[in-house]
Amino acid sequence: MHGRVKEGSMRISELRCREVINICDCRRLGYVGDIDFDFDNGCIVAIIVPGPPTICGFLGREKEYVIPYCSIRQVGPDIILVELEEKEKPDKGKA
Repeated sequence: MHGRVKEGSMRISELRCREVINICDCRRLGYVGDIDFDFDNGCIVAIIVPGPPTICGFLGREKEYVIPYCSIRQVGPDIILVELEEKEKPDKGKA
């Protein structure tokens, strides 16, 4: 089948083309790199945005942003607006 299965659905590849912006401080966090998906419930749990590279990029990335689905406020054609309070960011994790 070609195209979308139903109106309002979106492919993961389409999510990866959108920049993520925090509406609390207007910071650009980056682009969606991955998603956390719950197969039992068939739901996206979080989007994962790779953090900025470390010094000269030699040591990979310093951190990543794990943004819970409930923090996503709007998905537009070019950007994803999220609401992350200072205590929620960034998640030092799998880099």
